[in-house]
Amino acid sequence: MIVEHAILQVRPGQSAAFSAAMAKARPLVASQPGFQSIEVRESDDDPGRYLLLIVWDAIESHRDGFRQSPEYQQWRALLHHFYDPMPIVNYYGRSIL
Repeated sequence: MIVEHAILQVRPGQSAAFSAAMAKARPLVASQPGFQSIEVRESDDDPGRYLLLIVWDAIESHRDGFRQSPEYQQWRALLHHFYDPMPIVNYYGRSIL
């Protein structure tokens, strides 16, 4: 299992539209082989900043599966125009605790 992590900085004044777009985008990722769960949490101290956590069975499910799929193109069209800057995606493996 791996956790995909990204900090999403949404353009000012776009939080409501971003939340609506994320609700539409969720089924696109949730339908992918290897998908386990998704969380999107809003920052309490930085308006417009969100934490994206997606749990996959393996890194390949995201990189070689979802990122290469037609659904990813739809995800990009729905969400990527909200970000400034574009987020950096990191992957985290086994828990040490």
